[in-house]
Amino acid sequence: MKQLRIGVLLGLFAAAGVLSWSGARLWDSFGTLPRVPVAAPIVLAVIAAVLAATAFSLRARLRAQRERRPGAKGVDPLLAARAVVFAQASALVAALVAGAYGGVGVFLLTLGLDDPARRDQAIYAGSSVVAGACVVAAAFFMERVCRLPEDDDESGGATRA
Repeated sequence: MKQLRIGVLLGLFAAAGVLSWSGARLWDSFGTLPRVPVAAPIVLAVIAAVLAATAFSLRARLRAQRERRPGAKGVDPLLAARAVVFAQASALVAALVAGAYGGVGVFLLTLGLDDPARRDQAIYAGSSVVAGACVVAAAFFMERVCRLPEDDDESGGATRA
C-alpha cells in the first residue's frame, strides 16, 4: 500500500479550488450562487475526530502489545489495513471537498463581505477548508501509527528458498 503524498493532496486541493472558483463565477453570472451547507465543516470535523480517535486507540493498543503488557489486546493486521485505507480515502475526499469550498470561499471574498449572508457563506467555506485540513492531518497520523517496521531484507519482501 502506498503512502499518501502531500503533493497529490495539494494538487487535488488546487484543481478542485480552481474548478470551483470558475464554476462559482459562471453560476453567479446566471443567477444566485448555491449555498454552502452549514453541515459541511461539521461532517468533516466528525470524520477528523473519528480518524484521530481510531489512531489514538490503535496506537495505545500497539504500544501495549509491543511492551507485552498482561491482558493487552492485540491489533488485527486486517483492521489496521482497513483503518489506513479509510484514512487515505478520507484524505483524498477531504482534499477535493476542501478545495471546492475553498474556491467558493475565494469567490465570495472577491465579491466582498458586506452582505451578512455572503459573510456567513464565506465563514462556512473557510471552516470547511480548515476541517478538511484536520482530516488530512488525522489521516497522516493514522498512517504513521499503522506503519510497519522497515524490512531489513533488500529483496523487497521476497521469501527465501
